[in-house]
Amino acid sequence: MELFLTILLLICGLALIVMILFQSGKSAGLSGSIGGVADSFLAKNKAKTLDAKLARATKWVGAAFLILTLLLSIVL
Repeated sequence: MELFLTILLLICGLALIVMILFQSGKSAGLSGSIGGVADSFLAKNKAKTLDAKLARATKWVGAAFLILTLLLSIVL
């Protein structure tokens, strides 16, 4: 059981790293706040973009990583 949870945790961690690295960076600073206004107007189809899908998948994989970590700490 411990080995199975450890392997799942490793796969989940690697998937989380890959998903985070594939996401595009968010704009920061003054130029990001000015550009963000125009971006929010055009963001009605943003839920269908690759970045939005990656962000949603990152949240789910992060939650699975947290649950697997807690389960593994309980089993040990």
